[in-house]
Amino acid sequence: MSDTLTRLRLWWQQLAAIMIKEGKQVTRDPSSWIIAVVLPLTFLFLFGFGISLDTTVVKIAMVREDRGRDALALAAALTNSRWFLVVPAADRRSAERLLQDQGVKAVVIIPAEFGRRLNAQNTTAQVQVLVDGAEPNTANYVHGYVEAIWNGFLAARGREQGSALAPPVSLEVRYWYNANAVSRWFLIPGSMTVIMTLLGTLLTSLVIAREYERGTLEALYATPLTRGQILIGKTLPYFLLAMVSMLVCVLTALLLFKLPLRGSFLALGLVSAVFLVPALGQGLLISVTMRTQMAAAQLGLMTGYMPAMMLSGFLFDIHSMPRWLQAITLAIPARYMNVSLQTVFLAGDLWPVLIPNMLFMLAVGALFFGLTWRRLHKRVD
Repeated sequence: MSDTLTRLRLWWQQLAAIMIKEGKQVTRDPSSWIIAVVLPLTFLFLFGFGISLDTTVVKIAMVREDRGRDALALAAALTNSRWFLVVPAADRRSAERLLQDQGVKAVVIIPAEFGRRLNAQNTTAQVQVLVDGAEPNTANYVHGYVEAIWNGFLAARGREQGSALAPPVSLEVRYWYNANAVSRWFLIPGSMTVIMTLLGTLLTSLVIAREYERGTLEALYATPLTRGQILIGKTLPYFLLAMVSMLVCVLTALLLFKLPLRGSFLALGLVSAVFLVPALGQGLLISVTMRTQMAAAQLGLMTGYMPAMMLSGFLFDIHSMPRWLQAITLAIPARYMNVSLQTVFLAGDLWPVLIPNMLFMLAVGALFFGLTWRRLHKRVD
C-alpha cells in the first residue's frame, strides 16, 4: 500500500514539474499572450464593429416619367422609406449610367403610362426595377423592400378609394431568439468558435515541434516522464490559457457588444472546455508529426482555422452548400461548437441540443489524443 502511494505521489510530482516548466514557458513567451488576448479581442472588434450582415440604407436612383398623382404618391413612398436613399434621375439613360458606375445599387422606373394603367380596367400597371446583381444579398433585399413598398402603396390607395378588402389571411412574422434580427448576435458566437479553434490548435501544434527544433527533445525524453505525463503536462497550461481567453471574449461580448446570455455560465464553460478537447488534441497530433514550428503552424491553420471559418456555419449557411460538402462539415467539431454557443447565448441551456454536440466533440478529441499517444515515442528517430 505504501509503495502504491509513493509511486502515485511521485507520478503527481513529475506531472507538476512538467506543468510548471511548460507554464513558465507560456508566461515568458510574449507571442502566447498576443495570441491568447490580443488576437481574440481583435477578432471580436473586427466581427462586432467592422462586419455586419444587416442591410441598412441602400442608395437607389428613381426615374419618374409619369407626372400624375399616383406616380407622385409612389415616388413619395419610396423617398420616405427608411430603407432607401433616393437619388432623382432625369431619364433612363442617366439612371443606368449611375448603376453602371456603381453610384447606386438599383434603379426604379415609374413609366409614363403608370397612372392610366393603374386606373384602367383589364390592364396592369408596371414599375421597372433594375438591380445590381454583383451583390446577390443586396439585390434580394432591394427586391423585397420595393415589393413591400408597392404593396403598402396599393393598400393605402385602396383605403382612400374605399375599396380595400380585408385579406383572407394575415401573415405575422416573429423572430425567435434574435427579435431584432441583429447579425452581430450571430457573428460574435461564431467568432468565438474560430478564436477557440485557433488558440487550441495553433498553440499546441508548436509544443513538441518547438522542443525538436530547439534541440531539447532529447533531454525531455531522457527524463522518467511517461507518455501520459508528457501529453497532460503539455496540454493543461494551454487549456487554462484558452479558458482565460474565452472568459475575456465572453466579458467583451456581454459588456461591450451587449450580447444576451440566456443560458448559464456553467453551460458556457462546460461547452468551451469540451470543445478544447478536440482542438488541443488536433494541435498535439500535428506537433508530434511535424518537425518544425513553421510547418506545424501552417498545418494547424489549414486544418483548424480554415474549416472553422468556412465550414462551421459561422459565415456561410451549411444548408446552402453542396450535399457532399455538408457531409464533410459533419466531421468538423467547430460546427457543433458554433451551434452550442449560439444556443447558450440566444436560446438558453437546451441540454437536448448541447449534450449530443458535446458527446461528438469528446469522441473526436479522444480520437486525436489516441492517435497522438500512438505517434509519441520516447525516442528520437
